[in-house]
Amino acid sequence: MSQADPLIQNISDTACWAAMYRARENDRPDALFRDPLARRLAGERGERIAAEMPEFDKHAWSWVTRTYLFDQFITEQIQQGVDMVVNLAAGLDARPYRMALPAQLRWIEIDLPDLLNYKEEALKNEKPNCRLERVRLDLANDDARRELFERLGKEAKKALVITEGLLIYLTAEEIGALARDLALPPSFQRWVLEVASPGLLRLLQKNLNPQLDRARAPLKFGPEEGPDFFIPHGWKPISVRSLLKTASRLKRTAWWLRLMALLPESKGRQGSRPWSGVCLFEKQT
Repeated sequence: MSQADPLIQNISDTACWAAMYRARENDRPDALFRDPLARRLAGERGERIAAEMPEFDKHAWSWVTRTYLFDQFITEQIQQGVDMVVNLAAGLDARPYRMALPAQLRWIEIDLPDLLNYKEEALKNEKPNCRLERVRLDLANDDARRELFERLGKEAKKALVITEGLLIYLTAEEIGALARDLALPPSFQRWVLEVASPGLLRLLQKNLNPQLDRARAPLKFGPEEGPDFFIPHGWKPISVRSLLKTASRLKRTAWWLRLMALLPESKGRQGSRPWSGVCLFEKQT
């Protein structure tokens, strides 16, 4: 990659971006989680993004808190009997290697072939802590993903789906279709995802879309309904955890953001207020 190339050239580069936040967190003595593989996975592309992205460090609290909350939900759900984790658009996530997971747990990573090939090569000498399977698939292929979900659904008793850093790049129509497909297998019972308010989406679009538009990966999803967007598509929110309130509790934000975190907030619609949360959903019966 030459210095004249855009920082983010395609959607897969956002995985390098996220990995650099995990690498920076791993370097902290008070890290909320450890990810010793993150810097290797981020590679030179991730290092350049971290060095040149405007205000990279200023927004670290939200990326790190998101990962922390996903970790918390995953751990809780495994303790409650989940036997399979289905990670859609897994990117450069290293949870099968860095988390304490049951050896018998099946962990399915689904993403584009080139990205998973790169990841597999980078981690070829590492051993996961669970039964890891990688599936090379473009999730935009509706028929192929339904076929995959059907197969995985038959192989699990209680599956947890996770989509970290994916949905904000999709349209509401695409997400509704994905949600309905995920609701079809009986064993797909829980889903962890993040939701941004319309107000935060507009703020992120203003700050980030100049970079992301060049990679044909603009930010799109910030539903007016909040987590309730998913109810007509077969999923109901059962736990909603604010990134700001969590980061404030963990003392990872600036003082003025901690003051904002003291304000009451709704679990549903947030409107123009900049808000994001990580949510656990249960399939409706």
